[in-house]
Amino acid sequence: MLIRTPAELGAILRDRRKKLKLDQSTLAKRIGVSRQWVIEVEQGHARAELGLILRALDALDIRLDAGTEQTPARRITKPGIDINAIVARARKKKA
Repeated sequence: MLIRTPAELGAILRDRRKKLKLDQSTLAKRIGVSRQWVIEVEQGHARAELGLILRALDALDIRLDAGTEQTPARRITKPGIDINAIVARARKKKA
């Protein structure tokens, strides 16, 4: 999965949090931040500290892969998260 914007990252974090049945307060406690921080990150605010984002990914069991190559065969055989579907769902909920 390729995440290109803070909004896409926020949508991934929100989707995973909900799948784990965590509320924003519980996630915030696990990371060591305020609930407002979680809200802002999920809304795509770009000012979040990298260290805190990494803690959030870890708390939600999301693996970060810094690979530089992705072959077409690998994309086909390895199912991933559909970032476009998650972002579309998030936008529908806002409307």
